[in-house]
Amino acid sequence: MSFSRRNFVKSASVGLAGMGLISQGIGKEWANRSQSGPTSRRVNIATLTMNGIKGDNIEQVIAAALKRMEIALPMAPDIYCLPEVFHAAAVKGGRPPLPVSSENGSGNIIAPFQTFAKAHNCYIVCPVYTTAEGKYYNAAVLIDRQGEYLGEYRKARLTEGELRKGLTPGPSDIPVFATDFGRIGVQICFDIEWPEGWNQLGKKGAEIVFFPSAFSGGKRIAAKALDNKYCIVSSIRDTCSRICDVTGELAVSGGHPSNEWGVFGSINLERAILHTHGAGTVAVKFPEIRKKYGTKIVLHTLGEEHYTILESLTHEIKVADILREFDMRTHADHLRIAEELTAGLGF
Repeated sequence: MSFSRRNFVKSASVGLAGMGLISQGIGKEWANRSQSGPTSRRVNIATLTMNGIKGDNIEQVIAAALKRMEIALPMAPDIYCLPEVFHAAAVKGGRPPLPVSSENGSGNIIAPFQTFAKAHNCYIVCPVYTTAEGKYYNAAVLIDRQGEYLGEYRKARLTEGELRKGLTPGPSDIPVFATDFGRIGVQICFDIEWPEGWNQLGKKGAEIVFFPSAFSGGKRIAAKALDNKYCIVSSIRDTCSRICDVTGELAVSGGHPSNEWGVFGSINLERAILHTHGAGTVAVKFPEIRKKYGTKIVLHTLGEEHYTILESLTHEIKVADILREFDMRTHADHLRIAEELTAGLGF
């Protein structure tokens, strides 16, 4: 399951469209998927920790990580996320040199994960060192359901230690990747100290941002989810990994010490966030929407924030259709229009 260096370099930091396959027979819902991808916008997510995983070399660490990923298979994950450069950080005695521990475009590091992704019909966010044109990066490689290299995010904000080690910062233009269930992005560890990348992903339409890291990020994860209106999934090396909803609320966490493999959660992406501040806003239309759609939708309001989340609970009803039917704008639309009007005034 290797890929050519030409395609590796050409695709680096670029999100391409993923293709779905029929799942491997785990549950009726998954067996009914079409060749073009899932039948709904609900995504099953498995995010790991590395508690207890050690190896004498990179190959042993990778084998242990794959074994841990197998624990989540009964839940049929659409996507897995592993911690920041787990393959090197868990080697006993210290990290191997970058030329040894970096994916060079041949599949020398990620090939086992490509095989796993194809066998189990899933995407994998695989954070490893990569190298191209003589430079080394702390990166997250995205592998699609066919086991193909889809692209990579290269950590834009490196620590002092990483810079002195010889790593190169990634580009400031942060990629968003198209999958068959939605649009995703990545930020890595020290990136959390700067808002630009996170904000950029929100403006580019990311619905889930994965956060492979050496540390948990704490309350900042919830703050960034709420501010940017996307879910955040963290995968942490030695503490709790978590899945945080767009409201900033913790959906699920674990991995230390009670559930050391990681956590699993299912998120519905068929939803929109509406702006409900002031008289005459879309809130006046909510009774009519509830009357027509009843239990097929959910309207969840955060009163103090003046946000309302409109969510569809069935495959047949699309949120975009409801927005058009009731002539409603999303919160992002309001911000965009305000920015455009401000720019039109020369500010």
